[in-house]
This record gives sequence, structure tokens and C-alpha cells, in this order.
Amino acid sequence: MSDRVIGIDLGGTAIKLGCFLEDGTCLESISVDTPQPANPKPVVKAIAQGVKQLNLDLSCKAIGLGMPGPTDKARRIARKSINLPGWDDVPVADWLEKQTGLATVLENDANCAAIGEAWLGAGQEFENFILLTLGTGVGGGIFLNGKLFTGRDGAAGELGLITLNPDGHPCRSGNRGSLEQHASIGAIYRLTGKQPAEMGQLAEAGDIEAIQFWQSYGKVLGAGLASLVYVLTPEAIIIGGGISASSRFFLPSTLEEIERRVVEPSRVDLKLLPAKLGNKAGMLGAAKLVWDEIEKRAIANPREEP
Repeated sequence: MSDRVIGIDLGGTAIKLGCFLEDGTCLESISVDTPQPANPKPVVKAIAQGVKQLNLDLSCKAIGLGMPGPTDKARRIARKSINLPGWDDVPVADWLEKQTGLATVLENDANCAAIGEAWLGAGQEFENFILLTLGTGVGGGIFLNGKLFTGRDGAAGELGLITLNPDGHPCRSGNRGSLEQHASIGAIYRLTGKQPAEMGQLAEAGDIEAIQFWQSYGKVLGAGLASLVYVLTPEAIIIGGGISASSRFFLPSTLEEIERRVVEPSRVDLKLLPAKLGNKAGMLGAAKLVWDEIEKRAIANPREEP
């Protein structure tokens, strides 16, 4: 039997888990509800139960877990999650290893999505790109020279927390007017009283107000991305997350705004495109992360707690 690993994407409402071969083939995937409130211990217990369900034949070698927030450089500790309660320096890898008997590696969830898109998705042809995930929060992943950039202590790439309006809506990060507060699901609901999917359906049906909303949304997103383009001069910006389902209604105005705000030498041949892997990007990237770690070093599985 071929070796397998488990890739996991932890979200605020659902935990997605998949069993993957080394070539990225997903043999089986499940989704379990995220316990509410999403405190660390019940969430980790739910993850462990999902892992055991996928690993009944004990064929899986290790776990990769995408977390909604930065991890430490060693990829063992969840440092902070502004959209989940109580997630401050939580030793998630230790807990999961004790409950499952499988070595565990953590990474920011948007970074995992970026790894997945770089491997088998929209980022394959680019050495330098930004991935932005638009959902409950706004996450980011950065690839520079073909490698994931996480900074000196593992926490770089929190692109949704950059300031767009210094006097804007309060952000759970302590900032005000962050990009997340203009581009997340909550921001869309605050502005329209509707969920992004409903606004997308209205736009599909030709509703003029919905179409105008998405054009305005794209313009604001472009203003936020302009700063990132100046700093990183990427070849491409890839847009993922649930809100990207409506990307055809807002990406044209996003690109127009970037082109208006960014001088041409900083955006030579810049591509702006939707992600390809959908809801599997985070799981796939988490699995790829584990395969890379296995290749670099032998991951010894700890003993499971009785």
C-alpha cells in the first residue's frame, strides 16, 4: 500500500480533512463541523477524531494542518488566530500527536492554500506570486523565487491585516480599517445585509445593484492590493476563498484599480486570476507541506496516548 498523509484545513465553521498520496491524489475527504465556541481543546479533539476516521487502516504517515493565523517558525505552535477564541500560543502539534500518534506539522491556512496552488493550481507557472483568500477573514500567502515566504519568525504574509483606512471599522487584530474589514464575508454582510453567495446569485441574474456592488468591492480590493504590488512586484495575484466564486464580477475592476494606482515598472505583465483548486487548496497544500518535511527529514511518529 502506498504511503499517505492527511492534509487538514481548519476553518471557523468547518474542518476539512483529506487523505493524500505523494502526487496529490486525494483518496478520501471528509468535513466535520468546527465546535462552537471554537476553543482550542475541543477543536483539536474534533480534528483528532476526523484523523482517526480517515486513518482506520493506519496507512497515514503524518498530518499537515492549516491554521487560521500564524504559527511559530518550527511549525509546532499556533501563535494567534484573531477569528477564533483563545488561540494564543497553543501547542497544537503536541496535542494532536498525543491524540493520534501521527507526527504533525502546522502552517498558516492561506500559506497552505498558496502551497497547493503553487503545486497543482493557478500558481504553477509563477516563481513570484501573492495568494489572497477572501472568506471569514482575509488571508495571504507569498511566494518569492519559488519558495513560500514566512519571514524571520514564521508570521509573515498576514496580508489581510494591512491598513486600508486608518479611521475605519475596528479589526480584531487591534488595527482599524484593515483590508479584512473591507473584503471579508463580514464586511460584505455589513455593507449589503446579504451573504456573498446571495450577492453572487443576484449578479448572475443581472441585478444592477449587485453588479455595481461587486465593481465597488473590486475597486477597494485593488486599492489594498496596490500597496502589496509596490512592495513585492509579483508576477501574479491569485484570488481564492469562498468570495472568489464571484471573482468574474469584481476582478476586472480590481485590475483596473491596480493599474490606476501602481506605476507600470512595478507591475510589468502582472496577472490577476482566480485560484483553481477551490475548497481543496488548503488541504492539498497542508499535505504537500508534510511530504516536503518527510523528504527533508525523517518524521518519527510519536506514541499515541492510550
